[in-house]
Amino acid sequence: MKSPPADADPFAPLAEASLREIARSGVVRQFPKRTVLIREGDTGDSLYIILAGRVKVYASNAGGREVVIDFHGAGEYVGEMSLDGAARSASVITVEPTTCAVVNRGQFRDFIVANPDFALHLVEKLIHRARVATDNVKSLALSDVYGRLTRLLNALATEVDGRLAVRERLTQQSIADRVGASRDMIGKLRKDLTAGGYLAIEGRQINILKKLPLGW
Repeated sequence: MKSPPADADPFAPLAEASLREIARSGVVRQFPKRTVLIREGDTGDSLYIILAGRVKVYASNAGGREVVIDFHGAGEYVGEMSLDGAARSASVITVEPTTCAVVNRGQFRDFIVANPDFALHLVEKLIHRARVATDNVKSLALSDVYGRLTRLLNALATEVDGRLAVRERLTQQSIADRVGASRDMIGKLRKDLTAGGYLAIEGRQINILKKLPLGW
């Protein structure tokens, strides 16, 4: 069976039919919150298709400092880099109870052969993730903390009741991890932007009241 054409969009989650097909080729498992599915540097051949829940992809150093690479939810997958047999390039941890179909490299290759449309989706997804990684490197290297913060907020914001809001509940530490900064620096910038009338914090929802300035 071929995957539905919608799967060719690398920005879209996998279609329900594709999720069922891949799940049948692997083992469905449930993981509690804060379970490490993939550890950076380990070797492994498992791909995790997320059926429900959410995971965080991150990298860390020996001192425990962490940088968040991305988050993925239902209909997405992690661990596809294992197809080359090399060590894992990043770690993956569940951020809420998560159900995955765990598929080994051989099973996944068989699925790709049987579903050539999905192979296109995989290639485009890898290209998209490479572009995201390149943009993140450029941001870390060429932007200051304020620039990285505004880039994150603008990327996550959606329209809610006629205004832009970041509905994802972000703590100061989680923002710091995602932009490569200290918690104190993020706290100061949020406080300054709130005082300037650019942001309003309601609970952990960040509302963007007006266009964020280019520099601060």
